[in-house]
Amino acid sequence: MSFYLPVNSVKCLREDIHRNVLVTGEYELSEEPRTTTNLKITDSFGSMLYTKQNATQGKFSFTTENRDTFEICFFSRSPMGSRRVEDQLVTLNMKHGAEAKDDKETDQLEKLTPLEAKLRQIEHLSLSIADGYVYVKKREKEMRSTNASTNTRVLFLSITSICCLSALAIWQVFYLRQFFKTRKLIE
Repeated sequence: MSFYLPVNSVKCLREDIHRNVLVTGEYELSEEPRTTTNLKITDSFGSMLYTKQNATQGKFSFTTENRDTFEICFFSRSPMGSRRVEDQLVTLNMKHGAEAKDDKETDQLEKLTPLEAKLRQIEHLSLSIADGYVYVKKREKEMRSTNASTNTRVLFLSITSICCLSALAIWQVFYLRQFFKTRKLIE
């Protein structure tokens, strides 16, 4: 992914990633001598996972502890102001899960053919997809339970409201009947 980072600005990218997933990435910024760019990777709690001052190019990797939304932010600063400095081109290549694993050394030790290595990679990818499916099924069950609970509560609230309104209507009829009898408008 590539994008332009204007001078004296912040550009953040967010990604939602499951727990126990390896995340790797490479970044490269076009050189602009009058600009300093910092890189910061945080989770939704604000915990710092990676930081780099005066970032020009590099790599990062981390393993997620929980399912969370991770934020990658590039901060551009220039003492010259924004008029005389060009925007920086940022190239970011981020991989996670089965894509991020580098099994080349393991494949060489086990003397796997390229086809066997590709099959192993596909196996890791399918396991990752299966884990995602299990997570989605779990969330579906939780949401279905929440939905059923909410429907039950709404039903009881509706029945209670109808009973209260009916009781109020009956009381009003008796009250008005008594009122009109005391005023001798009805017998």
